Amino acid sequence: MRRLFIPGRLADTVTLSGGDAHHLGYTLRARVGERCVVVDAERQIASMEITGFTADTVTLRLVERLAADTESPIRLTLAVCLLKSDKMDFVVQKAVELGATKVEPIESENCVARYEGKKAEARRERWQRIADEAAKQCGRSALLTVAPIVSFGAWLAARPDEEDAAFFCYEAEEQKTLGSWLAETQRDAFTAVIGPEGGFSPAEAEQAKAAGLAAVTLGPRILRAETAAAAVLAIVQHIKGDLGRE
Repeated sequence: MRRLFIPGRLADTVTLSGGDAHHLGYTLRARVGERCVVVDAERQIASMEITGFTADTVTLRLVERLAADTESPIRLTLAVCLLKSDKMDFVVQKAVELGATKVEPIESENCVARYEGKKAEARRERWQRIADEAAKQCGRSALLTVAPIVSFGAWLAARPDEEDAAFFCYEAEEQKTLGSWLAETQRDAFTAVIGPEGGFSPAEAEQAKAAGLAAVTLGPRILRAETAAAAVLAIVQHIKGDLGRE
């Protein structure tokens, strides 16, 4: 069944408008009596039946509340340096599928792709749309947030003093593996930082270490940035979260 997210709370009757209403009524050509899954802002989930249409709204009736929360027990943020072409689209989509809660795009020294002003906001909006659609397709119980693009220095300076454990993948690190670092880190919130196609500069690596981020290696082979992003999320979710575990 089609999955929809609403900003408020579930009620016996819900009226959709905007993009979701248009998609149901005009793109999918849904009909009265068809059902969909609705998730509210508090991660309450229900099966709802379409009861009516107007030119720009769809009305739903609550049929059954569902106990189907699919969120990971850990909070996982992916901070990824800007990648060229459609690689960022891929990374955002996979971050949703692999249970990340937030994507933070970063502009670093070796980034090829760069966006400023309105173009930067347009890109963020595009990535947010991709994230929202991926959440519906893979059955998430919450939407992933895509943050505005910031420079690497600004991102480090703005990092809040919270209970997350942060690390960055660095090709010059040869000793500490991500698996061993996770094994000795007793947290339920993590921030993973992935560099651009050209990697982090030595100066950026030192900045990251000074800010308290651990440098880790993913192994002997050099991975593309988009591959590293997906691999990191999968590893963290397997060791600390709910991927492939009971």
